[in-house]
Amino acid sequence: MPELNTTLPDNVAQIEIFAKFFHGLSNPTRFRIVEALLDREMNVSQLVDAIGASQSQVSNQLACLKWCGYVTSRQEGKYVVYRISDERVRMILQLAKEIVADNAEHIRCCTRM
Repeated sequence: MPELNTTLPDNVAQIEIFAKFFHGLSNPTRFRIVEALLDREMNVSQLVDAIGASQSQVSNQLACLKWCGYVTSRQEGKYVVYRISDERVRMILQLAKEIVADNAEHIRCCTRM
C-alpha cells in the first residue's frame, strides 16, 4: 500500500480543491456510477441499467466525473466505454465504507451537513 501523505494543505486554494475532490463523490448518482465502474468498464446504457438513473443523468454525471479525473473513457466501436481512471479511487471508497460502517448512526443523524 502506498504511503499516505499526511501533510495538510497550507492555503485556502488547496483546501478548496480538497473539498471539491470529496464533493465529487457527494452526489448519489455520481457515487453509484463510480461504485458500478469498480466492477467493470461500462457504457452509458449499461450504467443506466446498473444504477437505475436516466440516460441524461448518467451522461451529465459522467461528464463531471471525467472532467475531475475519477473516470476515463475510450471508444469501443460505436460506444464510449468508461472505467475508473485511478485504482486509488477503489481504496478511497473502501476506506469510506469502513468508516461509515463504524459511524453510520451518527452520520445518519447529523443535521449539520
